[in-house]
Amino acid sequence: MFDTVLVANRGEIALRVIKTLRRLGIRSVAVHTEGDTTHADEADIAVQIGSYLDADEVIRAARRVNAQAVHPGYGFLSENTRFSQACADNGIVFVGPPAGAIEAMGDKIRAKETVAAAGVPVVPGASTGLEDFAEFPALIKPSAGGGGKGMVLVRAKEELPDALASARRTALAAFGDDTLLIERYVESPRHIEIQVLADGHGNVIHLGERECSLQRRHQKIIEEAPSPLLDEATRAKMGAAAVEAARSVGYVNAGTIEFIVHGTTGEFFFMEMNTRLQVEHPVTELVTGLDLVELQLRVAAGEELPLTQDDVRLEGHAVEARVYAEDPARGFLPSTGRILKLTEPGVRFDAGIAEGGVVGTGYDPMLAKVVAWAPTREEALTKLRRALHDTVVLGVTTNLGFLQRLIDNPLVRRGVLDTGLVEREVDPAEPEIPGYVLAEAARLFAPVAASDDPWDIPDGWRLGRHRPPAHLLEVGGEIVEAPGDDGVTRRFTTARDGGTLWLHAEGRTYKVARHEPIEERSKAAQAGDGAVRSPMPGTVLVVKAAQGEQVAEGQPLLIVEAMKMEHTVTAPVGGTVTLQVRAGQQVSLDEVLAIVEATE
Repeated sequence: MFDTVLVANRGEIALRVIKTLRRLGIRSVAVHTEGDTTHADEADIAVQIGSYLDADEVIRAARRVNAQAVHPGYGFLSENTRFSQACADNGIVFVGPPAGAIEAMGDKIRAKETVAAAGVPVVPGASTGLEDFAEFPALIKPSAGGGGKGMVLVRAKEELPDALASARRTALAAFGDDTLLIERYVESPRHIEIQVLADGHGNVIHLGERECSLQRRHQKIIEEAPSPLLDEATRAKMGAAAVEAARSVGYVNAGTIEFIVHGTTGEFFFMEMNTRLQVEHPVTELVTGLDLVELQLRVAAGEELPLTQDDVRLEGHAVEARVYAEDPARGFLPSTGRILKLTEPGVRFDAGIAEGGVVGTGYDPMLAKVVAWAPTREEALTKLRRALHDTVVLGVTTNLGFLQRLIDNPLVRRGVLDTGLVEREVDPAEPEIPGYVLAEAARLFAPVAASDDPWDIPDGWRLGRHRPPAHLLEVGGEIVEAPGDDGVTRRFTTARDGGTLWLHAEGRTYKVARHEPIEERSKAAQAGDGAVRSPMPGTVLVVKAAQGEQVAEGQPLLIVEAMKMEHTVTAPVGGTVTLQVRAGQQVSLDEVLAIVEATE
């Protein structure tokens, strides 16, 4: 076994790998960029680098500390063929598959051809002549990447040109390669993946499946193991197909074979192979009792797998929810800020954040994973629901409330899932803010009196004038008057950020500001100023309108990108557009991008 391993990643996955290294008595080395040190603080030693994507710099860091191996985590360099080969060329063990396997499976087009030759069923599609594809609905995918980035569902032929252009931009930005493929869209699809393990001695096994059908924009939100859909016979059949897919490329180490399953017929097709550890690996660990990172390290060190297929047992049920820095009420746009307060739940919590840390737009918006295990699926869902209720993140808007509503959905509880369920069934808008929260905010905003004498209360009763009205508060752009106390005592967790108050109570988080009447503008004035504002902090990717152009209401003006997600900004009214920004420019939340002077 190695004595020093460098972790070429950041955030929660770096911390996850460091935890296993510590347990095994292996010296851990973290790399980090300037200011991004939450994970580095937990390692034995750390090396600052300029970018997590700079393969040469990571190799130099590994050589500097005499690391015998590099664990890439997921994302960044984990599926980079050049990096894997560079490790080998420098006498460093890459904790993952050989470069040839990454190359074979990293290209979705080549991967489909390879596994099809091995007898694994694949989805019908095309890799050339995409503009002429005629089977709709269809799904566009980047050939060089995964994680849902760049995937676009196309319902009709006329949507295809714009969809291809958007997918190419995203693929190039995310993976450095804009090659695409297009496939027939499987109706009512379920996304089920099989975890495989292979060593360098010819042994390949699978560790059962994970159900990953609860997705938003092809990005997984909640995963579970085992799947409520599969019986033992289907599990064995899909597991055998996954093993054959891994064997077809001489695979070694941990990997995942992803299948799309027809929701009605149960027919399954190979989608892709992820040649790395998956974000959702904790649910497999909880139902098998295995440490996948340890197994990765042992295989990379040349050991044989310590178990056979017959040794694999799935016990109980595990469910994982991904906590993102995003605002569901604003179309799930990424959110930023400083973590003012963090309270972890009483279940497994794989996180890469800490109080005082800053969440920006430079990295993926996933903050943490909340994972629960129980003997049955119903118990596991209930346990996860309570854990999400108890998780507190103040200072950054998250999807914690949305995740709780998703778990409460009757179809989710029954296991009747498909990849479109989230966007079809769950309202992203937050329920109305309760009066007791407004009352607590008003109380916290109120100045503290020096005594009980009403003359000492700065905004209290005065001779010859009426007592001022209760505090006006601003919540989500709306101005509301705080009601009185209802007499019920509740537990609040609060934090203050300048004029903004963050409150958490009964599983929900609220962001409230004290409204100063002198600053109040009428809604009509706000709507009539013609200003087009950025829906999120990010980069202006494309400017689609010309300076002084006459535009129609709803016409696309610009595309803003943040965290590898695009958002099209449209004209609020018809009129003449005056652009305030240019392509490539960094913009902040609500920054004015353009002004449309309405046509009389």
